[in-house]
Amino acid sequence: MVAAGLGLLAFLGLTGYALDQAFADTALSSQRERLQTYLQAYIARSEVTRANRILVDDEPPEPRFAQPGDSGLYAGVRGEGFGWESPSAMGRELPFDLDLDRGEVRFDGPLPSSVGPIYRLGMGVNWEVGADQSIDFTFFVAESANTVERQIAVFRRTLWAYLGGAGVLLLILQIVMLRWSLRPLRRVVADLGRVERGETDRLEDAYPRELAVLTDNLNGFIESEREHLKRYRNTLGDLAHSLKTPLAVLRSRLESGEDTAPLREDVGQQVQRMDEIVAYQLSRAATSGHQRFAAPIEITGHAEELVRGLEKVYASKGAYCEFELDPQARFHGETGDLLELMGNLVENAFKWAKQRVLLTTRALPGTAGRRPGLLLAVDDDGPGIPEEKIASLLQRGVRGDERVQGHGIGLAIVLDIVKAYRGQLTVTRSEELGGSRFEVVIPPAG
Repeated sequence: MVAAGLGLLAFLGLTGYALDQAFADTALSSQRERLQTYLQAYIARSEVTRANRILVDDEPPEPRFAQPGDSGLYAGVRGEGFGWESPSAMGRELPFDLDLDRGEVRFDGPLPSSVGPIYRLGMGVNWEVGADQSIDFTFFVAESANTVERQIAVFRRTLWAYLGGAGVLLLILQIVMLRWSLRPLRRVVADLGRVERGETDRLEDAYPRELAVLTDNLNGFIESEREHLKRYRNTLGDLAHSLKTPLAVLRSRLESGEDTAPLREDVGQQVQRMDEIVAYQLSRAATSGHQRFAAPIEITGHAEELVRGLEKVYASKGAYCEFELDPQARFHGETGDLLELMGNLVENAFKWAKQRVLLTTRALPGTAGRRPGLLLAVDDDGPGIPEEKIASLLQRGVRGDERVQGHGIGLAIVLDIVKAYRGQLTVTRSEELGGSRFEVVIPPAG
């Protein structure tokens, strides 16, 4: 409001100043034209006598020229050895002392005089009195500067009164418009307060389209935070529940008083199981999921680093990984989610591959205002997965082959991450390598 008021004040001030200067110039121009008319009238009503003197008609063009005293209009003529003044100029000290050339016109002022400041108009006249003889005269008319100043003063009072009134009205209108236009923002603030107090779950009011993007993003952010909080709570509850049984077994075995060797074996088994439970729940809790404002993560470097480590682990079988990586592909989320997602898929492919693994990434272009999506696929040349076993294989704790080392939770974690990012996991036969193809599609998002 202060900025708007200052801007309005500056605008009206500059406008008033420009109008004031324009009126002052117009008033001076009008005065000059008026004096020019008086001067031409005096010249038309004058004649030269035989004594080479100017004879001016007694009837002036304006009655004030005939009024003695401070009438405000004055006239005079100056020539060589000759002078004439209107009745209003008699006894006054007026600056009628110029000698102007023939046809020369001069307008100046305000000039000091005994009657106060005046504007003076002078014109040089050459009067022919014979075949080879002429006389030079200078005609003057003058008007008190108070006349123009009064006009300007009246105009200024009127101008600033109207501009002041217009400024007040515009300021009131601006206040009303600003309050009206900012009312949706106050509604957003009030709705956010209700969300903070737990009175509502989201911003549900109908907002103008200028704020719709903001409120949609806020709703997405609120939902994302609620999902994270719910995931953390569920993970802690699941972890506590999952650890109850191993701890109970340990307690009963310790209290049984059996021999050291069987006890050590049972304790080892339960500790290993607890380790698996903790690892799984921590991986699950680390899944952040879809976020509106997640920074894009470049995939190529993480993929190469991950594959180098796995190629060392499976060096005995000679397995290696090929890349078809799109340099424009980006993962919008947490780095831990990307590593968990890509690591589980690639490691699973190394486990089942005979020798070759193929990692593919491709950016999925987004529409206007939406960030790009991602396609991430892992192929292997292993035996593949029968279609009827795909659904069960994605369940927690289920392994494709009990003889292959693992806990059966890797693909379940992958599925949880994909769902958290509102994506889709598809398991099919690899057309290129002949084994399995795990394809993750994370769609473009706003």
